[in-house]
Amino acid sequence: MHNNEINHFKFTPSVWIVPTFLLLLVWLVFFIEHKFNINLVQHGIFPRTFSGLQGVLFSPFLHGDLSHISNNSFPLFILTAALIYFYRDISLKVLFYGILFSGLITWIIGRSSYHIGASGLIYVLVSFIFFKGMMTQYFRLMALSLTVVMIYGGMVWYVFPSEELSLGKSISWEGHLAGFLTGFAFAVLFKTPDYKESIKYEWEKPDFNPMEDAFMKRFDENGNFVNPPKPEELEVVDEEVFPPKVNYIYVFKQTTDDNKKAE
Repeated sequence: MHNNEINHFKFTPSVWIVPTFLLLLVWLVFFIEHKFNINLVQHGIFPRTFSGLQGVLFSPFLHGDLSHISNNSFPLFILTAALIYFYRDISLKVLFYGILFSGLITWIIGRSSYHIGASGLIYVLVSFIFFKGMMTQYFRLMALSLTVVMIYGGMVWYVFPSEELSLGKSISWEGHLAGFLTGFAFAVLFKTPDYKESIKYEWEKPDFNPMEDAFMKRFDENGNFVNPPKPEELEVVDEEVFPPKVNYIYVFKQTTDDNKKAE
């Protein structure tokens, strides 16, 4: 694994703790609302009214029925986990500002009715992960972008007003569009590390010159490999070997009376 992957792509506890917390909070609100027969829809986004501004923060945690919350739960968990794993440094900013700005845009452009649900945030995540991955040009993030498109690409049709989509149910296409635009804006504005693969070989360096490379010199102008020339054989001339010269040094000592007695 490359150094940038070790530094930036880590499976920390936050990868599952944050999406689990969001999901538990969403389901807790839904349980309380239906267990105690409390209607919290009026706390959703009601466009262009002062009281409707509270829904900017509350609407992602409010859902109309079991089908509504079930459809949002799985993508909310998966996309949030992917966001934190691949974009850990800016993940919380994407989540918080995504809720804030997608809610404000919905409040501005939405129809005069209550807009609730986490789908706006889901569109923020889908849009951000797709566009940011393509912008980085890093193969792992681009693969994530393509995976998101394959799984959730059909969601793009729900950002446009359509009588067929709204038939039999109320779909906040304005919230979807707001989330989609917010995610795209974040992909452009939020900076990520410069993901580059570590250089292993000389030919991967930007200043690599193939004309000076020893291996590339083994190919002729037609691209054929040419064997290197054989090393020149050195002629060995036999020479007479003389033994090393040894010098002997004699030291003469005078004979003393003690030496004579010993003899």
